[in-house]
Order: sequence, then structure tokens, then C-alpha cells
Amino acid sequence: MKLLPLVAGLLLASALLRAGDIAWAEVSGPAAEPESGAVPGLVPDGAVGSEELLAAFRAREDRLIAREAAVEDRARALAVAETEAAEKLAALAAAEESLSALLSVAAAAASDDLAQLTAVYANMKPADASAIFAEMDPNLAAGFLGMMRPEVAAAIMSGLDPGKAYAISALIAGRHATVPTQ
Repeated sequence: MKLLPLVAGLLLASALLRAGDIAWAEVSGPAAEPESGAVPGLVPDGAVGSEELLAAFRAREDRLIAREAAVEDRARALAVAETEAAEKLAALAAAEESLSALLSVAAAAASDDLAQLTAVYANMKPADASAIFAEMDPNLAAGFLGMMRPEVAAAIMSGLDPGKAYAISALIAGRHATVPTQ
């Protein structure tokens, strides 16, 4: 684990400090009488004893183990969250694809319905179709007449009131005016 290099580093640092203390003691003169339990030349007066130091290392190791466990728990939770997010994205993509297919089918069905209704109006007598178109909203009428052959649309429009025929003509002419040319 990652704990072994840390403990080895701490032991090495401890050895270097003790070696420095021994060298310092030789330079500074004779050592004072050690306290009970203290090793002469290794632990200066008033310093922490080896059992206390060992207890401190153990407490630190326990804290590091607890922190490592918490980090591992977070990593597992993050992995679970990432998996759930990926699953939800896949489900969303599938739903979007399904909706797109459904909209495509609906658009095709609506287009087929409009084509069939246009054919019905085109096959009617022009006077009868003109009476229906006179009651229709000009936008709707322009859509139907724009889908018909010109001679059939002309026969139906000739039976309309001139104002209504003009409004429909203006709508048909302006339908593609806002389409970008470049």
C-alpha cells in the first residue's frame, strides 16, 4: 500500500535525527544523566519517549488508514455515479432516437394526409372546391393550392372572391421569401 513508503521514510528521518543528536552530543560535551527509560544520547531531556512516539505513529497510521478508507469509499461512490450517469445518458439517447422516429412517422402521416386531401380538392368540380376554399383560412388554402397542379389551382381560384384570391396568391408568392439564398 501507500503506507509502507511513508513508514520507511519516517524511520529514515528518525535515524537521521538520532545520528545528528549523537554527533551534537559528542561536540557539545558530556551528556547529562538520562531520565528513567530514556536512551543516553538518543533522546534529549524533556523530549518525547519512544513509547509515546510509537503511540503517536500508531495514531497517525490509524488516521491515515481511516482517511484512505474514506477516499476509497468516495472513489467507489464516484464510480457508481459515473455508471448511473452513463446508463441515463444511454437511455436518454435511446429515447431521443425513438422520439425522432415517432416524429418522422407522424410527419410522414401528416404529409400523406395533406397530399390525399389535396388530391380530393383537385379532383372536385372547380365550383364546389371554390366554395370550400372561400370559407378556408387563406394560409390553409394557400398550402393546398400550392400543392396542386397550376391548371387545377387556377380553376379553383377563378371561382373565389377577388380579394380572397389575391390574399391566397400573396401568401403563395411569399412562402419562400424568407428562405436564405446563400
